[in-house]
Amino acid sequence: MVKKIFFLLSIIAIFSSCGGDDSSDVIDGPDTNDKINRVEIDPEKINALIEMFPSPIEMAATIEDLKVPYSKKNLVPTETAGDFDANFEKALGLGMLSADLGYLNVYKRKNAIVEYLTSIKRLADALDVDQFFDFQTLKRLATNSTDMQKLMYLSVTSYHDMDAHLRETRRSDLSALMITGVWLEGQYLAAKVNQFKSDKKTEEIIVGQKDILKELLEVLDMFNEKARFDGMNKQFHELATLYDSVKIEIIDGEDEIIKEGDITLLIPGEHTTIEYTQEDLNKISNKIIQIRNNLISL
Repeated sequence: MVKKIFFLLSIIAIFSSCGGDDSSDVIDGPDTNDKINRVEIDPEKINALIEMFPSPIEMAATIEDLKVPYSKKNLVPTETAGDFDANFEKALGLGMLSADLGYLNVYKRKNAIVEYLTSIKRLADALDVDQFFDFQTLKRLATNSTDMQKLMYLSVTSYHDMDAHLRETRRSDLSALMITGVWLEGQYLAAKVNQFKSDKKTEEIIVGQKDILKELLEVLDMFNEKARFDGMNKQFHELATLYDSVKIEIIDGEDEIIKEGDITLLIPGEHTTIEYTQEDLNKISNKIIQIRNNLISL
C-alpha cells in the first residue's frame, strides 16, 4: 500500500491533464462513432500494473543511497516540456515530469520542484482540464516535508476523482501515456545513474522490468491505431526483445519474524532472483536512454 501511495503521490498532478481536444491529434476527442476511442482499460489491470512499478520515490531514494551527485541534466528540461503541442506529447511528458519530481524531492531541490510543478500546471491549463489540480496546495506541501502525510492524502483522494473522469470521458489512451512516462523516466534515471556509478540494486531495477514491460505493452498495444502510438510501441517492443535473455525467478520460502528490542520485523521468505549478463544490462540501458530521448524530441 505504501508503494502505491508514493506512486500516486508522484502522479497526482499529471492525472489532472487529461482533457481538451488537440487539433494535431484529431482522434483524441470522444466520438462514439470511432471504435478507436471506445477502447477502455480495465481499472483493475491498471491498478495491478501500478503495483508492479518501482515507485519514483523508491527509485530516487536508491539514487540518493549511492551518493550520486544531483544533476539537472538527467531531467526532462522544462523548456522542452513547454514546446509539447499535441495531447500525445503532453500526456507522456507529464508522466516523465512526475517521475522527475520524485528525484527532485529526494535531493530537496525546492526551487526546481516549484519550477517543475509550474511546468505541469502549464500543460494542464493548456489541455483545459485543470479542475483537479490545486497548484498552490501542491506547491506548499511539496516544499514542506512536514506536510508529507497531507500530500499523500491529497494524492490518494484526488486520484480516484481523476481516474473516474478519465474513464467517463473515454481518454484511457492519455492515462496509458502518462503511466508510460512515469515508468520510462524512472528507468531512464536508473540507467543514467548506473552509468555514473554501477550498483547491483540499480542494475536489478533496470533488468528486472521484463514482466512489467510485457504488461505495459499489452495496454499500449490497445491503442496502436491512434496517432503516434504505433511508432512508440515499436520502440518498446524492440526493448522487450532485449529482455529475452534475462531470467527472472520467484523463489518461495517461509517468512521469518525477527525481534530487535521492542521492534518486530517480518522478513519475507519469497524473493526474486535475476540472471543477466553485463551485455544484457548495457543493451537494455542504452535502449531505454535512446527511447526516452527520442520521445522528448518529438
